Amino acid sequence: MDRTKDILGDILTALALLTRLPVRASFRHSARAAWAWPLAGLAVGSIACLAGGLAASMGIPSAIVAGLVVATQVIVTGAMHEDGLADCADGFWGGWDRARRLEIMHDSRIGAYGVLALVLGLGLRWASLAALIGAGHLWAPVLLAAVASRMTMLGLATGLPHARGDGLSVRTGRPGTRTFLGGMVAGGIALALLAPAALVMVVVWGAILGVLCAAIARSKIGGQTGDVLGATQQIGEVGILILLSATLI
Repeated sequence: MDRTKDILGDILTALALLTRLPVRASFRHSARAAWAWPLAGLAVGSIACLAGGLAASMGIPSAIVAGLVVATQVIVTGAMHEDGLADCADGFWGGWDRARRLEIMHDSRIGAYGVLALVLGLGLRWASLAALIGAGHLWAPVLLAAVASRMTMLGLATGLPHARGDGLSVRTGRPGTRTFLGGMVAGGIALALLAPAALVMVVVWGAILGVLCAAIARSKIGGQTGDVLGATQQIGEVGILILLSATLI
């Protein structure tokens, strides 16, 4: 019973941390609960697919349906991952050294690099989804990308040290190896149930994207922050949707 309660508590904590869904959770074990990040992605993707499916049933064109799916994801997550992508783009390419990059990332204002990153990220997500939905694929691609991108984010949170002494990533805590493996198992089971034929392809591609994001973050600021994790999720989601658009259509 206690183990079941812990699992449910971890899932609620992951949802409270990564979404704006009205759930009550304790953040005392946020690092331990990181294994449930892929399941939070499953929830976000499912809500977005319900919105997209409803729009499609009304005869709305696939391009607009894709836009509604993306908009729903942004609303449900409070745009926290998109914010991380913009902050990283501004900091990584707007600063000349580690200290300045971290300072820029901490600034709430958005610069040219951040705007470009958001436009390109949202545009590529929308275009990939529009192509997939137009070809009759909605649920599987959205859910695969939502789950796998948060597995990639978990890998980065586990593998890289904190780049600064404060911030959301520090308050959450760094997941341990056991938590990482639990997240890979939970995410892998979800992916296998959704599309077993695509499991290996999606996981390998997500891992490659994660390694690239980790290498850039380590080079630029020496580790990870909440913004880096958000940017990694966005890059993972966009990359996986592009991959699926190339293989499913």
